[in-house]
Amino acid sequence: MKATEMRAALFDRYGPPDVLYVGTVPKPAPGPGEVLVRVHATSVNGGELHGRAGKMRPVTGLMQRGFPKRMGLDFTGEVVAVGPDPAEPGPRPGDRVWGALDRTFGSVAEYLAVRPRHLSLVPEGLDLVAASALPVGTVAITALRDKAELRPGERLLVRGGSGGVGVTAVQLGRALGAHVTALAGARNLDLVRDLGAHEAYDYATTRPADLPPFDVVMDTVGTDHAAYRRLLTPSGRMVAIAFDVNRIAASLSYIAASTLYGRRRVRFFSGRPTHRLLADLTRYVQTGAIRPVVDTVFPLEEIAEAHRALEAGGVSGKIIVRLV
Repeated sequence: MKATEMRAALFDRYGPPDVLYVGTVPKPAPGPGEVLVRVHATSVNGGELHGRAGKMRPVTGLMQRGFPKRMGLDFTGEVVAVGPDPAEPGPRPGDRVWGALDRTFGSVAEYLAVRPRHLSLVPEGLDLVAASALPVGTVAITALRDKAELRPGERLLVRGGSGGVGVTAVQLGRALGAHVTALAGARNLDLVRDLGAHEAYDYATTRPADLPPFDVVMDTVGTDHAAYRRLLTPSGRMVAIAFDVNRIAASLSYIAASTLYGRRRVRFFSGRPTHRLLADLTRYVQTGAIRPVVDTVFPLEEIAEAHRALEAGGVSGKIIVRLV
């Protein structure tokens, strides 16, 4: 492989995990105000599965035109070079960082050229592979702290409590002083209790009607929004980070209507880590309020297996792809 090239996860057509392969692409050079990061690890996110399968073409088509397409949103790594006109202050060679790309896929690659506003320093002592499970957790910070404004003593329900975002939401909810209830698979109930859930129920045997009212519902699953919205107290808030990709039009229509009308509003958003949010995440990690939860680590060459594992469901935390 040439010095101007690098390895990256690619796919030439939409389809199952088997369409993914490791190919070579041009190695980026940091432009003005950018830094070059050698990627150590990245996580697999649900949106990537839908994008690879072609279920979100109106979105992914705008993010990345033509084939081959790339994979990956978040990452951890080490700064190896700084471009012209570096930001002051900003990361420097040798700094360990975590972050996410802005409105594009491509972090499953050996190198990335990134602007510092999409980065923050990784907490001291935290392994970079384990750390790659956490950048997506900034979505939980935005959802619970900023959108729902979760307050001490309020009752919080986390749907998908053992998933990649859910494990952080459970921990953050407890740190913010809420009474936390989590829905997860039967084999992950002990995990979510260990993370801070006061109560944990098997989603397969627990219906919305079996649950009490909640002040805040955080939905990471994307189905049955109406049923869970009915669990809200009169001043309750629901934050949804997913929707049913098989019924996109109906899901978006419901979310739009419930955002505009009624007291029990659904706040739907797709968060991306920023420097401020990543710095906030660092502080939560440093105080011990949040820790990474890693299900399985796959090497880059097994990117298809990593996608297949997440699609199979029942994961405990994040599926990680290691590049170093």
